[in-house]
Order: sequence, then C-alpha cells, then structure tokens
Amino acid sequence: MAGIPDQFIDDLLARVDIVELISSRLAMKKAGANYHALCPFHSEKTPSFTVSPTKQFYHCFGCGAHGTAIRFLMEYDRMSFPEAVETLARQVGMELPREARTAPNPEATPLYDLLDRAAQAYRNWLRRHADKDRAVEYLRRRGLSGDVAARYGIGFAPAGWDNLLRELGNERELVRAGLAIRKEETGSVYDRFRDRIMFPIRDRRGRTVGFGGRVLDHGEPKYLNSPETPVFHKGRELYGLHECLQAQRYPDHMLVVEGYMDVVALAQQGLPNAVATLGTATTTDQVERLFRTTRNVVFCFDGDEAGRQAAWRALENTLPAMRDDRQARFLFLPEGEDPDSLVRQLGADGFRAQVEDALSLSQFLLKELGRDADVQTVDGRARLLERAAATVRRVPPGVFRDLLVDEVARHARVDRTHMERAVAGDGATQPAAESRRPARSAQPQRRTSIRVAVALLLQHPELAARGGEPERFRDLQQPGAALLGQLLELLQEQPHLTAGAILERFRGHAHEEALAKLAAWDHLVPEDGVEAEFRGAMARLDALLDEQRLQYLNQQAESGRMTEDEQAEWLDLLRRRKGTTLDTD
Repeated sequence: MAGIPDQFIDDLLARVDIVELISSRLAMKKAGANYHALCPFHSEKTPSFTVSPTKQFYHCFGCGAHGTAIRFLMEYDRMSFPEAVETLARQVGMELPREARTAPNPEATPLYDLLDRAAQAYRNWLRRHADKDRAVEYLRRRGLSGDVAARYGIGFAPAGWDNLLRELGNERELVRAGLAIRKEETGSVYDRFRDRIMFPIRDRRGRTVGFGGRVLDHGEPKYLNSPETPVFHKGRELYGLHECLQAQRYPDHMLVVEGYMDVVALAQQGLPNAVATLGTATTTDQVERLFRTTRNVVFCFDGDEAGRQAAWRALENTLPAMRDDRQARFLFLPEGEDPDSLVRQLGADGFRAQVEDALSLSQFLLKELGRDADVQTVDGRARLLERAAATVRRVPPGVFRDLLVDEVARHARVDRTHMERAVAGDGATQPAAESRRPARSAQPQRRTSIRVAVALLLQHPELAARGGEPERFRDLQQPGAALLGQLLELLQEQPHLTAGAILERFRGHAHEEALAKLAAWDHLVPEDGVEAEFRGAMARLDALLDEQRLQYLNQQAESGRMTEDEQAEWLDLLRRRKGTTLDTD
C-alpha cells in the first residue's frame, strides 16, 4: 500500500469511536470520563488499561501499551498498518484514496490474471469438455447443485499433459503460478493438474491465488494443492473464507474442516460458514485470520488417533492467538464419518447440534494431557503439570490464561502457585506488544515547563493558538524543545486534531513513547486553570530563551565582537531579566 495521506488518517480517526472498537473485544467499565479494562497486553488483576473517548486513544499504566484505534487493531488483532486502516475505513464507510490503495506488485499482478484465466478454463471444461461426464457424475453423486458449484467456482482439469498449456500458453508464467511443472532433466513443461475436480482457492478479496485438485478415481494423492508461489502461501490462506464472508459478513462461528469437498457439502446443506486448511496443519496465521472474522472457531476432526493428533497440533497453534473474548472448540466425528456424510445423515439442524456440543479448548486440553498422566498418583500429577505448563506458556497473558491456570491446577489437584511457578519456569513468553515494552510508570520523571506545555497541548489542542511562534523553539537548547515546536506548528495548522490523531502522526517517531506518556499524564491542573498554566509554562520557556541569548551576547561582549544592535538587544534583555524567575529545566 502506498503512503496514506495524513489528512485521510485524521478524518478516519475522527470518525472511528475507539471506545466502541475496543469494547467489542474487551470488557470495559466507565470510570469518570474514561473507560477501564484489564490490559490485553500483559497479565494483571487490577485494571490499568484506560480508554479516553475525548482523546481517542488508549494507555496502559502498567505496561505502557498505548495508541489509537489503528494501533489497537495492529497489536490486538495482529494486523498490518494497511490492514488496520482498511478495516476501520470499511467500518465507517470511507473509501481509501487512490494513492493509498494497494500498489500492484509487478511480479504478482500477472499471476493473478493468469490464475483467474485458469479458473475460468477449468469451469468451462466442467461444462463443455468431451470428458466432463465423469466429473459431473461425481459432483451429482456427492449431492452438489449447480448453484453451489458455481458459487465456489468448481471446475474440471481433463486428463492429458498439456490442456492448460495449449489453452493459456506462456510456459514460464504457468510454472511460476504453480499450474505447470518443468522437468529438470529435459526442461519440458506439463500441466500440474490432470483428471481432477478443481477447487479455486481465493483470498479475502476474491482473487484466485491457487487450486486444490481432487482425484476422480482412486489415484494418489487424493488432493493435490498448488505449491508455494509469490501469491499463494498455504499457511496463510483458507479455502472457502471468501465465499463464507460473501454469504455472512459476521458469522456467529467458523467451522474448520479438513477437505474442500466438506466445505462445499456443508454449504449445500445451508451451512456456509466452513473453511478448510490447505493440506497442512492449522497455523497460527490462519487462526488469527479466522478470529478477525468471528470470535468463535470450531475445529472439526475425525475421531480416530490421527484426527486427535491433528486436533492437538491445531490447539497448539491456536493458543498464541487466544484472547479473553475468543473461543475455540473441538468437534470429533463418529468413526467412519466426515462432515459431508454426517450433515447428509443428520441434516443441517442435527449437525448444528453436534457443533453446539463440541468440547471447549480447555476440556480438550485437559483430556489429552490426562491420557497418560494418572492424577490419582503424585507422579501422574507432576507429569500432567509439566506438560500443561509447556502448553499454557503459549497463551498470551490475560484473563483466559489465568483461568486456564486455575483449571489445570484444579484438574491436577495442586495449588495454583505450583502451576504458576511451572508456567513461569522457562521464562514465559510475552506477546510482541509487551516484549517491546518493559514495564514502566506512565508518569514523567520530572515536572518541567516543556513537559507541562506538551501535555496540555495534547490534552487541549486549542491552546496552540496561544503558543506564539513555533520557530523560536528550534533554538532552545532544552530536551524536547524541538518536539514542542513541531507540536505547536501542527496544531496551529490543524487545531481539530485529537490526542489520538496527534499520536498517529508521530507513530514510529523517536518521541512517540514520550508523547504517549504525556497524553495520559495526570498533570493535576484543574480545568479552569489549564490556560493560565499553559501561558505560565510558555512564559518560563521564553525566559529561558532570553537567558540563552543573553549568555551568547555576554560572550560577544567579553571578546569585543559585540555590534551596536547586539548591545541594544543585550541591554533590553538585562532589563527584562529583572524580576523574572527562570525554570532551570
């Protein structure tokens, strides 16, 4: 994404309600003018996380986490900056300016076009190819209607080595797109997908990025997927996610199944909120993507040993994505059944009932941990505790992790402190947002005129009109003077900016952390005394400027280089100095 204009960010933050955004993810309570919650970025029992509706920013007085609605989405939902901006813009009905839209990747753009043309070719062959009857009969046998097949873009790759090569040409790009394979020994090229039902894999924007091909006979592999390409990454994408979001913008829950045909079969039965992983274990990136869509994820696996092992891998990769308002559950199918067969047997309502009875993450966790650990014995309890600690350690600090520690301690019949020590034993990892910030006080170390002036400007931007010429602070040799000048200049031009919008302007700036502290600082100045306090701070800083200039002129006089104009200025400064108390910051 190209650079996003500051004006667009300002307008976006002015429309977004940060309280509404964060309260959809955290339980918050009103406390005076602000809202408080347990910080999602570090473990705490007393709320220190504050959200200000007037300043439109959040600040944690425990770990120092801070920012705007954009930063919150980046750190809580783990979005990139462009993703966070696009998400908020959609929510408030703003269209990204042309220069802010995703810039085409010169390497990727031709591949998207080629993959779309391939998807169209496969769809056409399902309708018109001479060998299509076997494919059509297979889909009918699975109970698939033409409408659902069209919704998911299902197609057919005929038998033969060069159907797609002859249809689309461009061997080099077909190989780059994963649609063809080049033999190393001869250099010849042939179609990757042959004699298979074709399932296009689309990204959230609906672009075809890869394919899954299901064999029509008993050949191997049963499912063949596109390889990694510049536009396709198996660990990030999910089959059916685009189609699900087209049918339900905010699904109550998402069901993760193992096969493409399971996704389509559930949609056929009126259950469009299913997705499939792409032939690999569920990854944390995929789980994060799901939790951006819904707060409830249900993993559906076979009930055999292989299914339970796959479920455990999914659990391990889900734990780093767990937050206090997210729920993960596990549904195990009866022996010999898959989602396709079970939904046809039970019907949509019966299948929904099975989903409702799915095991919670903690239930499945304890059940698996206890399989080879007898809690009736000391050895068994110690073994369970050791295994559980390594697992719980993967969960970000927060209420969910605290409750999980309680649950494991009860199950293992040990005191909570034993479990806490076990979890902390290897140095529990912290989420990225917290690891970047050591715990620190939100209060500035010392009350200085510059800190007071900056804090008051952040909290009352309208004061900038009374701040005088910003340029003068470029010469003041005091820590933070240049920042004060920048802030004055910005707010004199745009006095409508909130504290949150100001912080966003300084995102990544060397003084970002200091500004966040000052925006949250309780400066103890009553509302009716804010303007007088600001004027006083500015007067003290002007006195410092005078003193700094006076020292220079004294040096000029001592060296005999003082001009007549400088002498007049020197005498004027001496007169003004009388009665002035300097703030020796």
